[in-house]
Amino acid sequence: MGSDGQGIVLKEQVKIALNKYFAELNGENTVGLYAMVMAEVEKPLLETVLNHTGGNQSKAAQILGLSRSTLRKKLKQYGIE
Repeated sequence: MGSDGQGIVLKEQVKIALNKYFAELNGENTVGLYAMVMAEVEKPLLETVLNHTGGNQSKAAQILGLSRSTLRKKLKQYGIE
């Protein structure tokens, strides 16, 4: 169990996913891993926080620690409106 008592914490899930990713590469090289991981995580993060706030972008930006304008740019980038 994770330190929160609620099962595996997010950082452990990330480690598991990355270890699986590397295992599936079978020794092949990879590039752009940071950008790939961020893109995979950022969109569902934004969607989930927006859902949590009932679509209120001001509240979502506050929860995420972003300015509203930055949040709006990211929403546009991922086609979330």
